[in-house]
Amino acid sequence: MAAQRGIQFQEKVSRLLSRQNGKPVLKPNRTLALKDAVANRKLKKGEATCITEMSVLMACWKQNNFVDGLCSNEVKDFYICVEKAQAAMKNKSEQTKMQGGRLHPKQATTLLKRFPNLRTEI
Repeated sequence: MAAQRGIQFQEKVSRLLSRQNGKPVLKPNRTLALKDAVANRKLKKGEATCITEMSVLMACWKQNNFVDGLCSNEVKDFYICVEKAQAAMKNKSEQTKMQGGRLHPKQATTLLKRFPNLRTEI
């Protein structure tokens, strides 16, 4: 089904580019071929975690003149939260690897350079 749609799309583009119907409807300013590289953009960072635990810990430190012994419960809570967040991120990254997910732009560029596209128009 998808292959048939691709063929229909190719036929439509070739009709738009053909000169037998007069002037072409579609006038591309560049060749209609994919590049062998991807823009090197940074991936979006996730949202911050454990902000409340960190603020509680810093408030405790400020009240007790930055003595760790008096804020041991807050430190423990903060480290527990960080461990949970790291485990959740690791689990999420494993799931995206199994599902396919997105490639990093550098990985996509190396794959595209390994298997280059044809430089001719459709």
